[in-house]
Amino acid sequence: MKDIGSIKDMEEQIYLDMDFDQEGTVAPLHTSIVLFLMSYCECKAFKTLVVAPERDPHRIHECLFPNNLDVTVIYRQDLPAIVQSCRLPAVVEASGAFCRAGLAVVLRHIIQKTHLADPSRKDVLELLGFKKTCLKACAEVSQWTRLCEISIPLAVEAFLKEPSAIIPPEVLQLERKLGEPVKVHNDDKIRRQKMQQQIKSNAITDRNGIQTEPSQSSLQKPPSLDLAAALSKLSVQETASRTTREPANIRKTNKADLPSLEHVFAEGLYFTLTDVVLMPCIHQFLAALHKASPEKIYGLPLINGWYERVQQVPGVCRAATACNITFLHFSDVTTQHIQQPLSSKTDTENKDLPEKPFLGGPRPTMTKLREQGIEATFSSHPCPFQTIDWESLPAAVGPAEGKMSSDRALRKQQQLNNLLSVVINMAKPGDTIVDFCSGGGHVGIVLAYMLPLCQIVLIENKEESLMRARGRSNGIGLTNIWFIQANLNYFTGIFNIGVALHACGVATDMVIDHCILARAAFVVCPCCYGFIQNTVKTTFPRSCRFQKALSYKEHMVLCRFADQTEVKLPPERRLIGKHCMGLVDLDRAWAAEQYGYKAQVISMEPESCSPKNNLIVGSPI
Repeated sequence: MKDIGSIKDMEEQIYLDMDFDQEGTVAPLHTSIVLFLMSYCECKAFKTLVVAPERDPHRIHECLFPNNLDVTVIYRQDLPAIVQSCRLPAVVEASGAFCRAGLAVVLRHIIQKTHLADPSRKDVLELLGFKKTCLKACAEVSQWTRLCEISIPLAVEAFLKEPSAIIPPEVLQLERKLGEPVKVHNDDKIRRQKMQQQIKSNAITDRNGIQTEPSQSSLQKPPSLDLAAALSKLSVQETASRTTREPANIRKTNKADLPSLEHVFAEGLYFTLTDVVLMPCIHQFLAALHKASPEKIYGLPLINGWYERVQQVPGVCRAATACNITFLHFSDVTTQHIQQPLSSKTDTENKDLPEKPFLGGPRPTMTKLREQGIEATFSSHPCPFQTIDWESLPAAVGPAEGKMSSDRALRKQQQLNNLLSVVINMAKPGDTIVDFCSGGGHVGIVLAYMLPLCQIVLIENKEESLMRARGRSNGIGLTNIWFIQANLNYFTGIFNIGVALHACGVATDMVIDHCILARAAFVVCPCCYGFIQNTVKTTFPRSCRFQKALSYKEHMVLCRFADQTEVKLPPERRLIGKHCMGLVDLDRAWAAEQYGYKAQVISMEPESCSPKNNLIVGSPI
């Protein structure tokens, strides 16, 4: 292992966590996963740095790291400022102004960089799955991403500290997922291909050379490893013959009678990034479980079958060897060894399921609130008629640079006039302002240009949008701006003001909560009220007063009708929508006040600038 030296000559640096226990150095599972993927991809595109705590750094052992990677040690106090504001793992470009943080974001970037360096590595690009969306949805809105990126690694790390005979519920949840029917693009065609393959492989030839059709039961057998190999590439879907049709009996078979598709890999038929994420986690879990209670291994037949199949994927064993992983083998585990009904759900899980939609209009709910003295109220605009002189600004600063029509650009300017006037009046020299869900940078770039003494941070999960924002920023030479591709929970830095323009659904509540945690002011314009729903960290209604008045179902009625503010709707309907929108945001403002904030809901001027024209403004008292 090398001592830290000059890292400026490298295009990008990847920073990984390291920790210690009583026995020595410990690589957190997120670090193990990143190193496993880099070994699988044979990725040489990054300078790899492990971040050691300040205490006893000499206990780091080289044997923890892949033998095909050069690894450098850096201490936490020496991290670049932008990395100190993020959870690891993180990747930073040489400029020091663009950072990618969080497991899924970093892993997807490693894949893209590997393929960019060697376009022949189609097997690496195929890890991103159909339409390149594998683990792209953030963990706050995707249960599957949360399970793979957060829940299972945390559960396994806790299990490794105190191994027992009790299987973590997150692992049991994965076992159930592997037992569910596979849902893939072009499902019908693949199932017919599978039926044809089964007929060929199971046909019986008698002494006279006459073939007989297989029994229906033989068509329901689990997929063989031959099938796994046949369907292990996305190219199977893309290059399926367009000229050779299936036999008539296959084409005419009802879809209900086609054989189902079982899980070969975690997301279905194809080896993807999800399998790479789960492999180090499940390997360490099975090894610990085998030592603590070996008979419990037989209660996870689907996980064990997946574990065995992943080992047969080309490149996996090589990567495992490089990462000092010695695979276990449980070839005698079958579905007949199940010792508990894994298909049933615990009471805790049932509580987490979203409730059925409440049927009914908004009027009974609004009447119920009115009877308890709760009305949608809007405070006066703190900066009425204050506008930005867009003509005096460089073209790249204005929203028209964001590839939109002139009418939409005008409405966007009006929205920015409202939001930015509030923020600019709040800001002081030296403040850090975070533009959450920043998109193409319409808010953050104007702030960076108009407030040169403030540090502006753009946080966005979509790489394409953030790259567009960086291009605009570079075009006008901004130096007081950072770009972070991450889910907002991966940003841990200190800041003074948080802003968000049209943060969809629960994202508005996440931004407000993040600001409250940092004791920062916030100016947020909500959007997509119909997407609001309970999550692991956020439940509705938000405020105690609304919780006493409304159930979750009744609150969802307000959210659904709050989206009905489009211009094309009848005026009376839009008025009800605006009222519902005001009630939902009043609940959010009151929730902030419970944490020592002064919060208010205001309407943008003119209200025609957007159907979603509310602003929630809050400041710590």
